[in-house]
Amino acid sequence: MIWLFNLFALSMIVVIIWWFWLSRPELQKSSPNGSIDIIVENGVYTPAQIEVMRGTQITLNFLRKDPNPCAEKVVLTDLGISQDLVLNEINSLVLKIENAGIYEFTCQMGMYRGKLQVT
Repeated sequence: MIWLFNLFALSMIVVIIWWFWLSRPELQKSSPNGSIDIIVENGVYTPAQIEVMRGTQITLNFLRKDPNPCAEKVVLTDLGISQDLVLNEINSLVLKIENAGIYEFTCQMGMYRGKLQVT
């Protein structure tokens, strides 16, 4: 019986490692008008990986469908941005990033994760 519990615990560790560190969402490029719709639901941002051109103005439109308190904010630490996300409303964030690089966006606890790849 103890081996069954150990097997379950080991499988949960593998799932957690995959979910937080190894999963790679599909890369989505910004639309010609620079607008990107991001759904915040079930513990994830969809899309979670976005590519934009540096120096162009982009608008990230977050639609928060998740009532979880963790989803109340989106934080871009490297850009010094923290914005509240109102439940079931479009919450727009306008950015113009001059430097190429990868900028993470997360919830306030860092559990919801996304990346903004600026090329």
